[in-house]
Amino acid sequence: MGIKGLQGFVTRVCPDACRTVDLKEVAEKHHIDHPDIPPVIVVDAMSCVRHWYTPESWVCGGQWREYLANLEAFIKAFTAAGITLVFYFDGVVEEKKRDEWIKRRWQNYKEIAALFQFVKTHRKQPGRGMFVLPSALPTFTRYALKSLGQKTVCTLKEADFEVAAYGLQHNCIGILGQDSDYLIYNTSPYFSIEKLCLDKLVTVMYCREALCRALGLSLTHLPLFACLLGNDVVPESLLEGFWNKCLATCPPRNKSYNRRTNVILAVANYISRVPCSYSSLKHLEEMLPLGSDKTLLLRGMESYLLPGQQSPWIPPTAEHLKTFSGVEETAMCQDKEIFQLAKEQHIQSENYVVFNILSNGVIECSNSLEDDRDTEIPGQALIFRPVRQHVYSVLLESGKGGACPSVKEWFVYFGNPLQQPEVIQPVQPPLPGGTPNLKTLWFAKGPEVEKQRYSTFLACFHLQDLMEELQALEAPVAGFCCLLAYLMLQVHSLSLEDLNAFVALVLCLRGKSASQLERLQLMEVDSRAVHLGAVFIRGLTTLLMANSACGFPFRMDDLMPWQVFDGKLFQEKYQRSHRNCSVEELLEGNESLYTPFQNLKSLICKACIAKKRTIQSRPRRRGFVAGAQQREFNPRFQQAHRSSFVPPYHNQMRGFLWRSPQPKGREHRMGHPDQRRRFHLPPRKYMMKGK
Repeated sequence: MGIKGLQGFVTRVCPDACRTVDLKEVAEKHHIDHPDIPPVIVVDAMSCVRHWYTPESWVCGGQWREYLANLEAFIKAFTAAGITLVFYFDGVVEEKKRDEWIKRRWQNYKEIAALFQFVKTHRKQPGRGMFVLPSALPTFTRYALKSLGQKTVCTLKEADFEVAAYGLQHNCIGILGQDSDYLIYNTSPYFSIEKLCLDKLVTVMYCREALCRALGLSLTHLPLFACLLGNDVVPESLLEGFWNKCLATCPPRNKSYNRRTNVILAVANYISRVPCSYSSLKHLEEMLPLGSDKTLLLRGMESYLLPGQQSPWIPPTAEHLKTFSGVEETAMCQDKEIFQLAKEQHIQSENYVVFNILSNGVIECSNSLEDDRDTEIPGQALIFRPVRQHVYSVLLESGKGGACPSVKEWFVYFGNPLQQPEVIQPVQPPLPGGTPNLKTLWFAKGPEVEKQRYSTFLACFHLQDLMEELQALEAPVAGFCCLLAYLMLQVHSLSLEDLNAFVALVLCLRGKSASQLERLQLMEVDSRAVHLGAVFIRGLTTLLMANSACGFPFRMDDLMPWQVFDGKLFQEKYQRSHRNCSVEELLEGNESLYTPFQNLKSLICKACIAKKRTIQSRPRRRGFVAGAQQREFNPRFQQAHRSSFVPPYHNQMRGFLWRSPQPKGREHRMGHPDQRRRFHLPPRKYMMKGK
């Protein structure tokens, strides 16, 4: 997460450490020096997603097809220069950094509250200065890059450490990111994603050696320098007294410098006069108010020491070489075969949070674009908790008797103070005979097991009675219907107008390209639709979790947001639906969508009828969507608006949305290798096999 103020300090005070570089030239030089080894840049993806997301609209839930096209263009620019990219994503939040994680979540919470206030006041998206990442953007970015044929790694430790280690061990030409910790690690050159000009492949390289010359330090001083400025291990609150002592002995060089700049210079001056030895480090530990944890400084130093490296500040022990492998002895899952497969899938970005649950029983979820003043819609963390409880049972109970271990959740939602994790008990999904054995779900083969995977998945959402109808649909639409039916059952404030908007969205989206969606203009933005969009996207991550736990009854590709959701298009459908527009207008005059529209609504309503849930009409008429021409009347679309929608259900799926045969087994996770090059955006498809 970096050292506060260091990046800005380097830019302002050490211009020699900021060098413009042409990455094509760097790659060409590497080719000359190492003709048999392709040039590789390792990418800290978590610090890049903010820069990758360039679609104009970001508040409505995400412009996923536009974003996917952006990622593809990004990759092509490097591929054209002969540069291979390797993408790293944070796979865990280490407990030593939990306090910083919580602090950032509270900051995000305030930003989101201000965002909703703006949208309600002005009925539009605010400027980029209030930009908040669309919900779950890093999660789906991981799968998008993997689908585009890229090596994508989900880490077992904090990502910056693994990125730096990969860069060093594989002789990478650089690290691409925006984290000042890469100035501290003794690893590959550090390139800025913020300064990258993609068209020319030119960016800024931050030079450690030049920084050291400006500060009068050596490379071996940098880890101590970072710790004494405050980082994710050593909190700044413990260092104020030390900084004041340093400032007293090092007068400011320039009156225009702010306090942080003067602190950085004063700390560097102090360190330059300290002998590089373990005894010096011990002396510092005694001098600083570290409380009961006198090893804090040592641990902070070790966090920057990469495999195979040694430091004069640290005794030559194997402490800093410890890896994640020690987790296996304390893991909640003691079955080595299951644990190993979950670990491999985690690293390869094939499953979602399953390894976190099986290893230490802790998962977290960051902020979502939710309106905490909307009391009619519960927090997404609470909406999907029943599903997660069933998933925990599938993973941890596995057909065994006795108590099932609980799971600790760090989920951000209104009313959760985040002072400690919530301890959540697993609950068996409602399946005859109890929870299936995990080894069966993950390793067994055959039609009966495939049926068991699918039924277990649906049981997590209490929709197992719809198995026949859902299996008849193409997989993305089946996943969509599963999620929408669950939401209609869980959130009783959802209305007939909301149902119409979601169904129209998935049907009208299928034929639209990224460029068509980019051209779509909204006259207004509705705050409730923003909230619903975020809830729906978080629901897709819940589908990923259940799918991973149940042995992949779906390909992960089929549960991605660009298959079934677009933020601006949902806003348009939502606003039209709530002003009681005709079905013809809602479906953009496409007569062929009328029967699918009614069929999907009937399918959702069948699930609701079984649970005695009636979907009421509750139009929220404020707001008007301009920009569409009035279409001519078509009697096929004529249908009176009703106060509720409870039609008799018939299996009308024949002739619509039939799915093609799907690959099964472990290769089912992300599709066959030749299918992984990219997500092919569905054309006018979703049709019965053979039509």
